[in-house]
Amino acid sequence: MMIYLELFLTFFKVGLFTFGGGYAMLPMIREEVISHGWLGQSELIDFIAVSESTPGPFAVNIATFIGTRTGGIFGSLCATLGVVLPSFIVIMIVARFYQKFKSSRLVIGAMTGLKPAVVGLIAVALLSLSQTVFFPTGLTTEVFTTAQFYVSLGIFAAAVVLAFKKLHPIFIILLSAVAGVISGYLLAA
Repeated sequence: MMIYLELFLTFFKVGLFTFGGGYAMLPMIREEVISHGWLGQSELIDFIAVSESTPGPFAVNIATFIGTRTGGIFGSLCATLGVVLPSFIVIMIVARFYQKFKSSRLVIGAMTGLKPAVVGLIAVALLSLSQTVFFPTGLTTEVFTTAQFYVSLGIFAAAVVLAFKKLHPIFIILLSAVAGVISGYLLAA
């Protein structure tokens, strides 16, 4: 019974104290999930990939996946409710008072301060995840001799190019998954 409360409170905290959407939540999700021992770094990357490639908001998907893994169906409900509830409460309050305070210097100042912080949090998540994807055994010269490194780098580069060419993210995700499956079969052979 304690795990359900722990899932709810952990994801409530994640939902309450992160701004900027799912990617800005990654550093806090990573810290909480790993410190609780619910997932390892490699498993977390897999969950992030699945959460990103399934329909729905990233934060809801990852909370649901981790909740299911940790506490079954009821665990998924607790984690999902925990991550969604803070936003729901805040949006209800903001919607109620937005017209009155939208021109407030305090509100404008707070938003101006939050924007670069969100970009910084996303950058930290990107660097942390990149380290695990490209250098799973640490930054050694041996990494540069593995086919997995170059396949991952190629898929990453292709995804970046396709994103800048404004290809729809769904196609990028599908193409990346296909490339990963094909390379996995070729490397295993």
